[in-house]
Amino acid sequence: MAKTRGTGLLMLWTDVDPPYEADFNAMYELEEPSVLRSAAFLDDVRFRPSPWRQKSSGGHVGRNYILNAYRQIFPARTNPVELTMGMSPYLQMGRMDIPDYLTVPGVIRVRRFVVIDGQPKYLTVYEFERPDVPQSAAWNKVRDGNPWTRRIRPHLRLDEGSPAVFRRIYPEEAP
Repeated sequence: MAKTRGTGLLMLWTDVDPPYEADFNAMYELEEPSVLRSAAFLDDVRFRPSPWRQKSSGGHVGRNYILNAYRQIFPARTNPVELTMGMSPYLQMGRMDIPDYLTVPGVIRVRRFVVIDGQPKYLTVYEFERPDVPQSAAWNKVRDGNPWTRRIRPHLRLDEGSPAVFRRIYPEEAP
């Protein structure tokens, strides 16, 4: 079976115009982050995009286009079984992680990344079975049980819709 997980991410952050939302995919798993500096990526993807990529790039389908590369730092080693696991149906991106979130029903796995290029410096990807996991009592118990969270919460300002849970759109789920 082909690898579905790697130690790198390429994240595309943009405000997508409504007509393009169904066709737009923003997170790309990389076998390792060094692929972004390879001649194959730079020559064939970055600087000579396909006609489809040209048509669907952030400059054509939205605004506030930011492209960031990340390297996985947690877990330090990927379990070989996870390398070929199917893609999770729902994701939430954040900037912090607490291992206790792995005990919440519906959380499949949590991975933390450090930026190679761009900001924010850290990115945490929570993989969920269902989109309502962050509204559950178990999730809130873990979140509220951390004294640091209680201490900084009054000072946090989240953009509208953040954090958000995203449904995987590609590849489509099997029927």
